[in-house]
Amino acid sequence: MAGAVEIKTASPNVTRRNFDPTAVVPEPLPPVVTAANGEDAGVDKLDKKSREILLGKNVHTTCFAVTEPEANDEFTGDKEAYMAGVLARYRKSLMERTKHHLGYPYNLDFDYGALAQLQHFSINNLGDPFIESNYGVHSRQFEVGVLDWFARLWEIEKNDYWGYITNCGTEGNLHGILVGREVFPDGILYASRESHYSVFKAARMYRMECVKVDTLISGEIDCADFRAKLLANKSKPAIINVNIGTTVKGAVDDLDLVIQTLEGCGFSRDRFYIHCDGALFGLMMPFVKRAPKVSFKKPIGSVSVSGHKFVGCPMPCGVQITRMEHVNALSSNVEYLASRDATIMGSRNGHAPIFLWYTLNRKGYNGFAKEVQKCLRNAHYLKDQLRAAGIGAMLNELSSTVVFERPRDEDFVRRWQLACEGNIAHVVVMPSVSIEKLDVFLNEIVKNRSTWYQEKQPPCIAADIGKENCACPLHK
Repeated sequence: MAGAVEIKTASPNVTRRNFDPTAVVPEPLPPVVTAANGEDAGVDKLDKKSREILLGKNVHTTCFAVTEPEANDEFTGDKEAYMAGVLARYRKSLMERTKHHLGYPYNLDFDYGALAQLQHFSINNLGDPFIESNYGVHSRQFEVGVLDWFARLWEIEKNDYWGYITNCGTEGNLHGILVGREVFPDGILYASRESHYSVFKAARMYRMECVKVDTLISGEIDCADFRAKLLANKSKPAIINVNIGTTVKGAVDDLDLVIQTLEGCGFSRDRFYIHCDGALFGLMMPFVKRAPKVSFKKPIGSVSVSGHKFVGCPMPCGVQITRMEHVNALSSNVEYLASRDATIMGSRNGHAPIFLWYTLNRKGYNGFAKEVQKCLRNAHYLKDQLRAAGIGAMLNELSSTVVFERPRDEDFVRRWQLACEGNIAHVVVMPSVSIEKLDVFLNEIVKNRSTWYQEKQPPCIAADIGKENCACPLHK
């Protein structure tokens, strides 16, 4: 393979080098799964049961114990020195794990040193961001500025939208689907099988009838199956979750086709509600040519994105925007707050809007456009290099998520923090993922793969990524 396999990689032992084992207990890697005959089971032989996560069994073994200070600690400073040592070593471990972070959609390239001066304040944006509360230590002026920026991005006028900064992407989905349920109390929730788990969590929490729709091999919603399931339930309104980037394959549902399918099945615009889950790609799509446009000029009800993903916020957060006419269905006045309750949570992180505001001001639309193009270029590079090395790989046209065969070695998966599902794994190429970092990964996977399959053939993953993308002997 040209370019990638010549790169020298760091020693796998680097994560524990210079660590004091008495201060920091290293987190063990998961044990290798073995077959009944004692041989390495390998990923291709792992059944569903062997991958189950069991409460009480799959637990963290690393713990920084909390100990009570001794009486003389305030004079000797021993406790402060101990804590400083633990934190210093923890910071080193974070730096190492950041170097080998590829599987999850977080942009780790940011610098918020200018905001350190605010860490001494308890900033809480409880209540409605557009209504002044009696609690004065807040950042609503930053929050509304961020919301206005996203409202312009998704083409809705200031007076027509309502929104807030959520604590995570899941909260955005919970809120969007709740609004849909309040608008249509007897509505049925439709979501593709590859929707984020929070969508199905919302259905359980709200006790909604939920219909799972099949997907294409790309991970995109299958509108033929969607049509059939809509027609089977024509008497009830439809609440639809549209994925602007699925969790595993990064597939983008065709919003226009979803709307056409609804209208073709006889659902007028007063009988359906669309929530767009744009956790990662909701901010990327506006800067991708040929991408279906997410816009409130279309009959959608709400959009949510994560702030800690493409934007690169150091704490989990998100943005949720809906139509003003809809939010009135679930809001109520709270005298204790001197505000209106229309959010999922009560207290909300007041620091997050400031971090988002800071980044939006520094980068702007043009800065994000450049980062999107960089991610797409690097994702194509990774896909092409994997294929050149004989590794099956898939990349959706509008995505920076590269899907490939799951590595056999769970230590390798853990080292690179890969997200896996069944026989496939993925790398999400973010602004913090450089060509150099990808080359190190490529060199390691090619080198290790030669030992994983010494006497065996690579698994067939055609069912997961399509025959044209599979590199097994049958589909080469």
